[in-house]
Amino acid sequence: MLKFEEEVKTTGLPSGMMRMGAGKSPAMMKPFAKPSTPFAAPVVTPVVSDVPAAPVAHAASTQAAASTGRINVEDKRIINCNADVNQLVPFKYKWAWDKYLNACANHWMPQEVNMTADIALWKSDKLSDDERRLIKRNLGFFTTADSLAANNIVLGTYRHISNPECRQFLLRQAFEEAIHTHAYQYIVESLGLDEGEIFNMYHEVPSIRNKDEFLLPFIDVLTNPEFKTGTPDADRDLLRSLIVFACIMEGLFFYVGFVQILALGRQNKMTGASEQYQYILRDESMHLNFGVDVINQIKLENPHLWTADFREEIRELMQKGVELEYAYAEDTMPRGILGLNASMFKEYLRFIANRRCQQIGLDVIYPGATNPFPWMAEMIDIKKEKNFFETRVTEYQSGGALSWD
Repeated sequence: MLKFEEEVKTTGLPSGMMRMGAGKSPAMMKPFAKPSTPFAAPVVTPVVSDVPAAPVAHAASTQAAASTGRINVEDKRIINCNADVNQLVPFKYKWAWDKYLNACANHWMPQEVNMTADIALWKSDKLSDDERRLIKRNLGFFTTADSLAANNIVLGTYRHISNPECRQFLLRQAFEEAIHTHAYQYIVESLGLDEGEIFNMYHEVPSIRNKDEFLLPFIDVLTNPEFKTGTPDADRDLLRSLIVFACIMEGLFFYVGFVQILALGRQNKMTGASEQYQYILRDESMHLNFGVDVINQIKLENPHLWTADFREEIRELMQKGVELEYAYAEDTMPRGILGLNASMFKEYLRFIANRRCQQIGLDVIYPGATNPFPWMAEMIDIKKEKNFFETRVTEYQSGGALSWD
């Protein structure tokens, strides 16, 4: 089985993406209604709450000196904390600090991965049309997805988390999202792909667009500058968005693409891209586990949020996530290739959805679902040193600058 327990991922809005559910929070709108208009420039939309926001619960503020004294560890909380967020220690959530240290230890940069073999393969006739379609669709989704994740952290999540050790990890996570976006750009540049085509797929390809449109209402909640936690309704809106971000976006929407590119690498195709995806998968696993820990700690500190109706709503969102990701699997590989077919991903996504539900204390949705890709466990466990000292580029040139005459 995949070592999901070892998995350790977020985000705002790229320029040009529309905001959905104007005047409503995700809880108040039909969560799966497809917008009738294309993406448009962001518009600030207040979150509606039946209860006025408590003035003391300003997680979005710096809380530079809620009190001028030294803080007690017992006073620290994940959200709605009045303790000074600028005092990192004493730690209350040592797990958050440990995850920050582990993330720093796994640092990597895209230029350290040699793309020479990928460039030669892409320029040859050794890739099928279906393989090329898969690669381009993959890059089309991920180039936007990690921008969403980074913006969600920087413009949203960070403001509402009132614990400094958790914020420290979020700062590292935001930087890693930037590295991931850099990695996809590096692959696109190296292969000489049409940048306009790849980076605009989130507008033009329905299976990619539909996933982004599903995410946007929940991202809007956190990035709305008027949104504040401190009431049951607002805190539940925050918790819902954190779950969608960690368990569905990073914990479900990325996995079809990961399997596809890593399956290419297992056949000694696109080995440079595959290596970068391995490091991204390792990072995202850490992001996922951090997000799950934050979600569970918020539940522990705010048990009144975890109602039966709310749990059922999360299960429905998870089911919708599975449907959207399976549609993406069918679109990216309409015929079986690489020893894979779309029906295998239906089982895989159900298996992952069950794991996500279990990680946050929900009953499984798909009893008996199994993992058809057990080899993914070794990809999650990759060590940075495994390939870097063997394939590191000593004199780097961007892929677009290399000559293949």
